[in-house]
Amino acid sequence: MLKINHLALFLSLFLVLSSCTSDNTDDDNKINKTANLQGLGDSAHDLLSDERFTSMNIEIAYVNDYAPSQQAIAEFKNFLQDRVYKPDGIQISMRAVESSGKAPFDIEEIAAIEKDTRSLYNVGDEIAVFIYFADGSSEKDEENRFVLGSAFRNTSMVIYGETIKNFANRPNAPSKADIEAATLNHEFGHLFGLVDLGTEPQSDHKDEEYPGHCNVSGCLMQASIEFGSGIVDVIDGGSIPGLDDQCIFDLQKNGGK
Repeated sequence: MLKINHLALFLSLFLVLSSCTSDNTDDDNKINKTANLQGLGDSAHDLLSDERFTSMNIEIAYVNDYAPSQQAIAEFKNFLQDRVYKPDGIQISMRAVESSGKAPFDIEEIAAIEKDTRSLYNVGDEIAVFIYFADGSSEKDEENRFVLGSAFRNTSMVIYGETIKNFANRPNAPSKADIEAATLNHEFGHLFGLVDLGTEPQSDHKDEEYPGHCNVSGCLMQASIEFGSGIVDVIDGGSIPGLDDQCIFDLQKNGGK
């Protein structure tokens, strides 16, 4: 993911927000949010296994006109079901939210939007994940390199909906649904702790040039998935790449399927 995951990787340095207990608790609902404000990869085992959490509740907030396609959501849910042990199920809910009007975004702005928008947090034996489909692009975009998404906390990620929509309209580009699905799956791979972001590698398959990524050709966790400029090469004929055997083995050793 090219630069997208440089973004995610360094979040633990500047986005692990420190605050007192009162800052992380909703005074009206008495919800402690601290468990969902940790560093990238810190909840990999909890997301993968049923040891502590037996269900997963995913909240997708999208700005109007940037809702993910049903096809992408179906592909995404299948990806999760293939990798996690959640005997009580995986719930995905979607709702429209107002535009922040702040695009292009830096990751601190996305974190602020999450603070104002997110409504689901871990409770009981249910782990919660927040995904924001933004109506704009990343400030990290460069010429011919467009950030499609970024995982930034242990249960938080952003998908740059406007960037995906614009890229899908280009000649010979993959469909919007395929790009959304590939980006969702890739970024959730980082929440799973891949590669070496909380899930320990069992073999040598880390990309030394792009930390947090896999060096195996055709793997979902290749850095090129994160940038629009490389996604044409990895989505071949509408086929969304999957995890290679080494990434799957890493997840299995950390409690996943």
